[in-house]
This record gives sequence, C-alpha cells and structure tokens, in this order.
Amino acid sequence: MSDYCVTKSRYRSPKIADTTPDRALPDAATLMAMALKRAGRRAFSDPSFATALERLLQSYEQEADLSPMGRVATRFDILRCLANLLRLDAAEEENPAIRAAAIEQPVFITGLPRSATTFFHSLLALDPDNAVPRCWQLIHPYPPQRALAAFFCKMGVELQLALFRCLTPGLGGLHPLTADMPQECTDITAHVFQSLRFDTTHHIPSYQNWLDSHGHDAAFRFHRRFLQHLATQHPGRWVLKSPDHVFALDAIRTVYPDAKIVFLHRDPLSVVASCAKLDELLRRPFARHIDRAEIGHHTCNRLVEATDRMVKAASRDDSILHFQYRELVGAPMAAVRKLYQYCGRELSPEAERRMQAFLARPAMRSKHRYGLAEFGLEKGSLSELFAPYTKAFAIDAERAAHAP
Repeated sequence: MSDYCVTKSRYRSPKIADTTPDRALPDAATLMAMALKRAGRRAFSDPSFATALERLLQSYEQEADLSPMGRVATRFDILRCLANLLRLDAAEEENPAIRAAAIEQPVFITGLPRSATTFFHSLLALDPDNAVPRCWQLIHPYPPQRALAAFFCKMGVELQLALFRCLTPGLGGLHPLTADMPQECTDITAHVFQSLRFDTTHHIPSYQNWLDSHGHDAAFRFHRRFLQHLATQHPGRWVLKSPDHVFALDAIRTVYPDAKIVFLHRDPLSVVASCAKLDELLRRPFARHIDRAEIGHHTCNRLVEATDRMVKAASRDDSILHFQYRELVGAPMAAVRKLYQYCGRELSPEAERRMQAFLARPAMRSKHRYGLAEFGLEKGSLSELFAPYTKAFAIDAERAAHAP
C-alpha cells in the first residue's frame, strides 16, 4: 500500500507483539475441526477459505497485540463464521435450488465513511419491496423456525451489541447499531475471512496487504451465495452498502454485472478524524495497546486510496450514480426518487409514506468533534492529498472541517 500521509512526527510501525504458545490462538485446521465436530458434519463443501483464515490468524498472532478479551472474541467470531458456513452447506443439501436464486440488479451504495451511507441505506430499507441484510441475519442467517425462539435469537444479538457498546464508550454516538438495522456487507465477506472489517478492528497490516493483492472475487462469489440464502427467506430487491465497496468494485462488477453502483461524496477533511476515532474505539477492547498515530496514519492512507479509486472508477464508468453529502441530507426524498429513476423503478406510495415518517423523527446527531492532531495528522498536508478527489467531483469544503 502506498504511504500517502504526512504526520506531525514520523510514524514508526510498532514492534511485533511477543506471543507464547499458551496464549496462541488455535490454528486454522484446529478451528475448522472444532466447527465440524460441533455441527456433526464431515467437511466443508468449499474449504478454499482456509488460506485466508491462515493468513488472518498469522497476522493476529504476530501483529494485533491481542488482549485476553481480544483472543476470546476472535476465537468466538471465527467459530461463529465457520458454523454459519456449515449451516449454509446443510441448507443447500436440503434445497439445491437455493444456489439458483436470482440476485438481479442489486444496488451497491459506497463512498467515504461518514458520508451518510448508513442514513441512505436505512431510508431505502423502509421500502417493503427492498431487501437489506440486517445485523441479526448476518449473525444468524438461519434463525429458529418457531416465532418465540426466533424472537429470543434476535434479542440475543441485541444483548451482544449492548455489551459491545458498554465495552466501547462513545461508539453509539459515532456508529449506532441495533439487531434490526441494515448492516454492511463486510460482515458477509468475513465469513470466508476475506473482509476489510478485520483491518478496521485490529492492527493486521500483513493480512491487509495480502488481501489487497489477492483481490475480492472469491469474497463476492460467496457474497452472492449468502444473499441467495437470505433471498429464500426474505425476498426483495437488494440494496447493499459499505464504504469498503470502493476497494472491491472490479469484483462487484465481475460477480454482479448488472449491479447499480452509487457513490456518496463528502469533504474528506470533515471525516478523517471521526473515521480514525471510530477505528480507535473498535480496536480498543481487543488490543493491549492502542497507538493513535498509527491509527491516524493508517486511516489517512486508506481514505486517500479510496478517493483515488473513486476518481479512477468514475473516469472509466459513466453509469455510476453520484450524490453529494449536502444534496442527500438536504433533500433525501429527492435523492431517493433520483435513485429509483436511475434503477428504472417507481417509488410506491407505501414506501414513500414510511420514508417520510422516518424523516419526520428528530435527528440524532453526534455532538462530538475530533481533532486531526489527536491522531498525528495535519490539515494542510491532508488538503493536498485529497485535492485530486475534491477537484474531480467538485466537492465543497465544509466550514467546520477547515476552521483554524
């Protein structure tokens, strides 16, 4: 990955964490065997994810400096993903038609973090004809059949999220999340251990470098498979979102050639510090040590790379739909209609009624402002780094971000 950012003091990568056998995570083969034993199955239908899991575990051990809680959470998360893979295998054996389910013209919303992607996704999720992956569904793609058991399953996810919020004070103001909220696709691709989510929650540069060079085709082939399973239970026209989709546009076009791509744009200087703060909060429960300068350096590099990729993608593909942040939050229903027109669809009266009711609620806005200096970053150098992006998309500066 290119080194774009200029920090107040030259950034140095932290030393690789010491590890001892008694603290080591199980290896990929052991974790896979544990999952198979728990599920009572002999093998995974497609074990090609094993290489990615091995890379991830190696990076966890050598670089992530995991806390005791981080090790427990990592093991739990990996076994959950493996269990879900086996559940998908079992469902396909019972109903092979799942893999034939059509996923037509899915909408992928992406852009810089903090550019209202979550707001737009939540608004579009109110259309009963749309389908979105919800948080609880990505944790339990096949909940219990009985209504009461399914209810308690969803409540269990809500309790997990509440516990995580307790462990990360301030997270709710930056990134509110409930069991029923639409969730990002990074939690889908995490099931095959090829997701940018891991890089957000842990310092794992060698894994990230491997994933960047490996590409995302296999991850999005699984993404389609996962949606096919959800589609058999919750049919609809898929609307998906993640700022990380910027890094996987080629894979998305390969797997979903009829996909509709939407870019949301915002002044980068208004989002850098809050993105770095979010990464800090997400990493804090899992690591023994947090280096804010490293987080600022890493966040800046990824955001600059994201903006470069958006500029290049727009120059090659004039079918991408673009929204400015102020345009979207200032007139959200106009943005919805513009998107539906772009997709060749009509907004139903019921969908519009639900969206208008949602917009009539008092807005919950974070009052916190985070400074660049907190993460070793400087406004002047960042303005230069993001200039190609702001110029390409005629993005206006936000006054608060450029104030002295």
